[in-house]
Amino acid sequence: MTISDELNLRARTLSDWLTYIETCHPSRIDLGLKCISQVAQRLSVANFNCPVLTVAGTNGKGSNVALLAAILTAAGYRVGTYTSPHLIRYQERIQIAGHRINDQDLCSAFEQIEKSRSDIPLTFFEFGTLAALWTFKHAELDVIILEVGLGGRLDAVNCIDADLSVISMIDFDHMDWLGETREKIGFEKAGIMRPNRPCVCGDFDPPQSILNMAQSLACPLYRQGIEFDYKLQSQSWSWSSQQFSLSELPLPNIDLQNAATVLQAIELLGDYFVITPLAIQEGLKRVFIPGRFHRIEKNARQIIIDVAHNPAGGECLSKRLANTPCLGNTYAVAGMLADKDILNTLRPLKHHVDHWYVCDLTEERGAKATKLKQSLLDLDVKQTILEFSLPSLAFQQAYRKLQKNDRLLVFGSFHTAAAIYRYLES
Repeated sequence: MTISDELNLRARTLSDWLTYIETCHPSRIDLGLKCISQVAQRLSVANFNCPVLTVAGTNGKGSNVALLAAILTAAGYRVGTYTSPHLIRYQERIQIAGHRINDQDLCSAFEQIEKSRSDIPLTFFEFGTLAALWTFKHAELDVIILEVGLGGRLDAVNCIDADLSVISMIDFDHMDWLGETREKIGFEKAGIMRPNRPCVCGDFDPPQSILNMAQSLACPLYRQGIEFDYKLQSQSWSWSSQQFSLSELPLPNIDLQNAATVLQAIELLGDYFVITPLAIQEGLKRVFIPGRFHRIEKNARQIIIDVAHNPAGGECLSKRLANTPCLGNTYAVAGMLADKDILNTLRPLKHHVDHWYVCDLTEERGAKATKLKQSLLDLDVKQTILEFSLPSLAFQQAYRKLQKNDRLLVFGSFHTAAAIYRYLES
């Protein structure tokens, strides 16, 4: 690389880099570890001196990462997290000690990757993963938490051997890539396990493929409802494992099934860290993740933003709506991607919504509002269904209709949630 080339790299802004890395590979997704593993070796980021946790699953990955980080931070440890996708800003993906990476450090990471990769093609996600690993390598961390982007076995983050793997709930999503049965999807998720290293599974009914993988790798498997469980009380909840029990825990801002999964992982991290019950309580109180049943009070009206975008997410959102009944009407702004199971995502929500405001998503894979409306009609929805060209327009119109005790639900996609967060920011 010439001096001129180096100067050109250093002159790039973050916007320049993000535009560039979208063009470095002919495919948006290219599952496989060969390319990223080669570049990781060149960058010396294939191994770490601190524990690494990898989190996979159809739903709940982000919540698991957020609570793990909240508890470990409350216990006094320095945590690095890598998550995806971002809602508003790319920097959300890489966080150190609860703070997003700054533009300068992210550009420096991209520059190092570009210098090291030579002619090895990398996808957008692989570039981001390597940027996270490069940043973490130089950040003096106590623990690293990596969220799988797609599947697990062939996902970019799986170039790192996890000391502890966490698999949340398994359901149907990304079937074109992962297979059309829970067994096939489970097999892909199970690919993050490592021989003789523990795995926590948060699914009450894990596919046999996960059990088989754990057995073949002699991987200690901790299953929801068997090795650990939880119980909801009126204003608190309790958790128990084969070794410990905790009672009168504060209710977190995430689903309890995910919270229980995290507590089993925290117990296993006792081999590395001192984590007190007080730190667990503090983490449960502090945990927050945008777009996961995020309730916002605005002018005495309630807004709920949730990224539910598949049938399992729809079911989870339905349960949370049922557990927080509304005295007035529920208005819903829904926008989804065309390759999602729109009908079965909407199905569990149809009884919770009084007025529907469906919208186009302008992204490449975005579904038209007419498709969502037809799905609602196929579900025999009798309520008002209005169509809009943008999420922000649907939100504006729905918000104007809200009366005292009404609520406005926004869901269907990360893109829908992001559009409304941007609108509220402005």
